[in-house]
Amino acid sequence: MSHSHVLKVNNLSKSFGPTQALQDVSLVLSAGEIRGLIGENGSGKSTLSNIIVGIIKPDSGEMELRGEKYQPHSMLDADRNKISMIVQEMATINKISVAANLFSGQEMQFGRFGLINQRRMNTAAKEALLRIGVDWIEPESDIDTISFEDRKLVELARAVENDPDILIVDETTTALSQKGREIMYRIMQELKDQNKSVLFISHDLSEIIDQCDTVTVLRDGQLVDTLEKEQMEIHRIQYLMIGRNITEGYYRSDYDFSHSDEVVLKIENVSYDQLQNVSINLHRGEILGIGGLSDCGMHDLGKIAFGLLKPESGSVTLPARNITIKSPAVAIKNKIGYMSKNRDQEALLLSTSIKSNVCLPSLDILKKAFIIARTSEKKLANRVCSALDVRMSSINQHCMYLSGGNKQKVVVAKWLGNESDILIMDCPTRGIDIGVKQMIYQLMQDLKAEGKAILMISEELPELIGMSDNILIMKDGRISASFQRSEDLTEAQIIKYMIS
Repeated sequence: MSHSHVLKVNNLSKSFGPTQALQDVSLVLSAGEIRGLIGENGSGKSTLSNIIVGIIKPDSGEMELRGEKYQPHSMLDADRNKISMIVQEMATINKISVAANLFSGQEMQFGRFGLINQRRMNTAAKEALLRIGVDWIEPESDIDTISFEDRKLVELARAVENDPDILIVDETTTALSQKGREIMYRIMQELKDQNKSVLFISHDLSEIIDQCDTVTVLRDGQLVDTLEKEQMEIHRIQYLMIGRNITEGYYRSDYDFSHSDEVVLKIENVSYDQLQNVSINLHRGEILGIGGLSDCGMHDLGKIAFGLLKPESGSVTLPARNITIKSPAVAIKNKIGYMSKNRDQEALLLSTSIKSNVCLPSLDILKKAFIIARTSEKKLANRVCSALDVRMSSINQHCMYLSGGNKQKVVVAKWLGNESDILIMDCPTRGIDIGVKQMIYQLMQDLKAEGKAILMISEELPELIGMSDNILIMKDGRISASFQRSEDLTEAQIIKYMIS
């Protein structure tokens, strides 16, 4: 690894109102280095990366790029200086093509006399996608028609097309399947081999240790330590992140898979797109895990169970009340909650307050004579946010200014406030730190003990094994295997039914 310094960050600080997001942070990024950046949600990781690419300005401190003062005013400014970033959530533009997204802001390189040569742009987009090893995305396709993962790969192709000297990867791998992750890892290694630099932000400690040369740990906006490869060890990094040893496991310690015989949610003979004749019974007091590869159809199944998608055939019913779930409105009225995998796009209204988001499913409860009781609204939001320890300036703070973990707490708070009896959780711990993971896992156990039912869709086998009473594995739109909770259940036993 080369030791020439590409980027120097000196004493950066940033506050958002009363919240100190970053405090006197200094680090040096070298050429040929993959630097991990890790910390709990709200530790300052995204604030630091957003300062580096010009999305926000620091309150104090300075940066040097290749030995010269560096003050980016926007992401475009950072691009001009050969710094590209891929963010955790969606950064593509809706209603335009893959090619137009890939060359957004640079279209005129394909222009003549004020007109864009679409054929040339599509050809260039195809070449850019092939350069990262993606041959299945068509440049002419509307970006809205491709999967969330493929949209992230378009963002990766766009970043690589900029030929960056520094690539910042902010929690991107959480949205990727193993195949997508391997593409990302290969691109990172190729940049390193070209003596370029990567700042890699992830909550996956094993991933950080495997992929990074060094790792910098942030806690409460301050830099705690930087470890070299030989110093990296999971428990040491965890301790640096949260300031204490993790003495308890993430997952349930019991191996009792008992639950009520009462079926509270029945999915019967459902077909939709690739889903083929899927039937599931969810029982009171049960955590039912559904796993598989990202494209197996399980995410669509969760949306169908909440009424977001209409099945081509089959039904979703509440047997005890003989009610068919045909829409989210019917689901919410009957105490079904849904946590989407794509938090920022589907679970939250980012430009509105925490209070508004939390109270949205509970408006009927809060109404008095057809008028929303504002006092009751504030009490509800404060109560559930306090119970979940949402770190915020107040319930009036807009959700866009929260860290990923606190956004996820707000999503959970919506359905706690509505006192949901059935909770559909799609990748509930995607992109959140170990502290918030523990909180969500404990909450799931508490809800189970109260007789609530949880349908947990997950791409993480340890999560499925660790939390579920029963596990259904899906492959190519069908249920390929089922397992009961057991101390002897292993990932190897499950994975063959996902890929064989």
